[in-house]
Amino acid sequence: MSRTSSTRSRAVRVAFLGAALGAVTAELASAQSPEIRTYYLNVASGAAEGPLSEAGAADLQRLRFMSSPSLGPVTLDLAYEHILLLTSTAEAGRVSGVFGVSPAGGEWWGLQGTLVDGDNVSWEHRLDRLALSLAVGDSEVSFGRQPISWATTLLLTPADPFAPFDPEDPFREYRTGVDAARLRAFLGAFTDVDLVVRPSDIQGTTTVTALGRLRSAVGRWELAGWGGALHDQPAVGLGVTVTVGGVALRGEGVLRGEEREAGDHATIVRFTVGADRNVRLGERDLYLVAEYQRDGFGARSADGLPDVLLSRAFARGELQVLGRHTAALRGTYQLHPLWTTELLLLGNLGDPSVLLAPAASYSLEDNLELRFGLFLGVGAGTAPEDPDGSTLPGSEYGPIPAFAYASFTAFF
Repeated sequence: MSRTSSTRSRAVRVAFLGAALGAVTAELASAQSPEIRTYYLNVASGAAEGPLSEAGAADLQRLRFMSSPSLGPVTLDLAYEHILLLTSTAEAGRVSGVFGVSPAGGEWWGLQGTLVDGDNVSWEHRLDRLALSLAVGDSEVSFGRQPISWATTLLLTPADPFAPFDPEDPFREYRTGVDAARLRAFLGAFTDVDLVVRPSDIQGTTTVTALGRLRSAVGRWELAGWGGALHDQPAVGLGVTVTVGGVALRGEGVLRGEEREAGDHATIVRFTVGADRNVRLGERDLYLVAEYQRDGFGARSADGLPDVLLSRAFARGELQVLGRHTAALRGTYQLHPLWTTELLLLGNLGDPSVLLAPAASYSLEDNLELRFGLFLGVGAGTAPEDPDGSTLPGSEYGPIPAFAYASFTAFF
């Protein structure tokens, strides 16, 4: 596809979306003065020199405006944000991905753009929400950019076919919106049906996801099953949750087709099993989550990491981690009503390598929070030199240098 035709196609999409939402937006705005909510995040960070990167510092600022005006059964969900990143080195710019402010890709409407793109500064803006919903009885229809999640597990969610969170991201206030049409029908107090059609634009190629899910709760069990086309390929998924003795046992998995670069087709299996529980320790709450994932898209060893980074699944934003076998453990402990500590461990069992991410947060007020954290990779930093002279990672997490951050978050 030529650049001219791609630009024209994107313009048609934006014009179509604008025509569909413009008239209703005007009606909602005239019906009442909508409440505008604001979210501000400032993260200052510094990284030591690593095997594949220089030492550097960065400051990231994210400003988000949100509103949900309604008129009877019609609601318009809006969120517009700016993201400013200042860095001392090009490598330090990768913090935007670590902190989850860079969308995974595939936005079909093109409601985002770059205002400044320099060696040491990046300034982006986007509409992360622009969705119109209509409630009719026990059903709701929505159209536009909106958050959708079908995850069952908490950290590693391979059966969430939309925009899963990065498990390393310490700032999970808002899930990235995806461009989709959605119909939800509530068949009873514990049963619902969810139908989603989502076009995606990945590297100039359009794919379509059209899936239906049925979810229901029976006693201690919550069951969910979905199926259809995922990025033009057949797929089925399953999610299960059951509580036994105060422990929530969770599992989710997906069986799907995938077209290889060579043109042949493969069947991919991805699944996660885990458990989580809240316990009292010293009259305070300790919340523990443990999960294991087997991902058919992941690399069996460090030798396969470059191929995974160049894969279609990675470009589509479907991969939370890069390894075939991954274990995750997170513990959150309330030291004081105002202080909370956290420790995240992510381990690639095939490298092997581990990412350690301790953090602490302090609540200044209900709407103000300070957070301090550290990322540290343990494992082989680089592989033996490639025959062509390039330097390759020796493991998934080993090349990550010591990386510290301090953040300020405000809601108003």
